[in-house]
Amino acid sequence: MTVPERLPRDFFARPTLTVARELLGARLVRIEPDGQRTAGIIVETEAYIGEEDQGCHARAGRTPRTAVMYGPPGHAYVYFTYGMHWLFNVVTEQEGFPAAVLVRALLPTEGLERMAARRRNRPRREWTNGPAKLCQALAIDGSFHGADLCTPEAMLFLEPAVTFPDESVTTGPRVGLNTVPEPWKSIPWRFMVRSPHLFLT
Repeated sequence: MTVPERLPRDFFARPTLTVARELLGARLVRIEPDGQRTAGIIVETEAYIGEEDQGCHARAGRTPRTAVMYGPPGHAYVYFTYGMHWLFNVVTEQEGFPAAVLVRALLPTEGLERMAARRRNRPRREWTNGPAKLCQALAIDGSFHGADLCTPEAMLFLEPAVTFPDESVTTGPRVGLNTVPEPWKSIPWRFMVRSPHLFLT
């Protein structure tokens, strides 16, 4: 079987909204310590763009937490939230401009037994249907913060998998920004695939 090429840095060094849309259908892959793959197809993303974006962590400027967002594209921005959950983002745009795409949901495709165990044998539809859930299912934690996703030796990376046509994709407001002012609260920077199973054979 031919192994797909990993998404290169040039893929991420583009406008964040373009990357967020085109990450739909990419495969997020975690290489386990024993060399096995755990992976899923991305079906939901959110874009966070610059210091003016009041929904973005970079609204506070460059801090130890957000420094990765100001770095080269194609790196992981992984942060801890609510004192209990890790969330995985990919840094986008050019170095020096803080932006990233949050990966919100996957369709599990590889390492299913491991995902089931990590998600405590919940129904498969609940393994990776949220940003914290997918990090738990793929064992993505703070050790990946700042990791380069584009090198040949990367243990966490993305590769092309499925092309979702535009008519299958919807947009809407980002999730959980209840205290964020408009227009940032309602701006439609969330991308979701309708009925993604229809495109997987």
